[in-house]
Amino acid sequence: MTKKLWFQVGIGILIALLIVKYFIEIRSIFNPIVIIFKTILIPLLLGGVLYYVSEPLQRLLEKRGMPRWGSLTTIVLVLAGLVIGLLLLIGNPIATQVNNLAANAPYLGEKIEEVTNYVIDNSKNLPPQVEEFVTSITNSIQDIAITSSKWIVSFVSGAVSTTFTLILVPFFFIFMLKDHEKFAPQIYDLFTGERRTWIKETLEDVDRVLRSYVQGQVLISLLLAIMMFIGYLIIGLEYSLLLAISAFFMNMIPFIGPWLSLIPALIVAVIQEPILVVWVGVITLIAQQVESNLITPNIMGKSLDIHPLTVISLVLAAGNIAGFIGILVAIPTYAVLKVIVQNIYHERKKIKETATKTV
Repeated sequence: MTKKLWFQVGIGILIALLIVKYFIEIRSIFNPIVIIFKTILIPLLLGGVLYYVSEPLQRLLEKRGMPRWGSLTTIVLVLAGLVIGLLLLIGNPIATQVNNLAANAPYLGEKIEEVTNYVIDNSKNLPPQVEEFVTSITNSIQDIAITSSKWIVSFVSGAVSTTFTLILVPFFFIFMLKDHEKFAPQIYDLFTGERRTWIKETLEDVDRVLRSYVQGQVLISLLLAIMMFIGYLIIGLEYSLLLAISAFFMNMIPFIGPWLSLIPALIVAVIQEPILVVWVGVITLIAQQVESNLITPNIMGKSLDIHPLTVISLVLAAGNIAGFIGILVAIPTYAVLKVIVQNIYHERKKIKETATKTV
């Protein structure tokens, strides 16, 4: 019985549960490790994204005979040039829109207050269920207003943490570009024979999945942002460039990103001209349909092969367990674990078939 797969899996699950149980009971001992991990995680993720985005260029340059230091220097210069070019190209429009937004902030606040008061005054004419919903939203808004001072303190501390993160990101990025070929050999060189071959192939599959996910997600977000920017310009929506840039970053968040990017656009549309809300919804719907039916299938293909229901479940669960960071890493983590489990299954199947032929 001990050689049965179901028995071994069951024992493995029990051991994992015991480890989790005792880890929770003595987690205070590991608090310094957890703090260090949280501090390093975001710079590591951002550095990894930059690495996978720029890795094709590095590969192309080195195929043409350029040494590693040359490709690394070229990539850094290209990225710096892109940032400077974007700032020169869109810096003035962004600054203008930010200044306009700051100047119109009191007016926007008055408009939001007018809409809120109108809804409250007419809530008695609504059905009981809708009235309860409006009341709950009003209470939530009041709670937000009361806790705004706490948000300011949190924003200041977050700004300090963000600055520290931005300082660390280039170090992770440059070392990944410089030594990325040394990471995997340091792991599989610890083994020999068929196990070494299996671990090497598994690490290559993990690298392929992460590369496909990061490069695909960045490209999809960029194309979506461009479509939304063009659509916002056509309907004459204010702050279209800021909204498109916000959409680019939000769309990198699986599942909920497009909906998060829709919220500020709807707020601007309501304040500017209520009829624009319909057009913003139409633009978002068209962009999402083009993305899901044309862009994603052609860019991602079947490299991840994750069912949409699985994506939703993973994002919701990860958000409850680990917050925003959990949402960001849920899909790539699942994809990596899926590759590892599939490779384990295929390896066990191959060993079993070999043993059967031997017998």
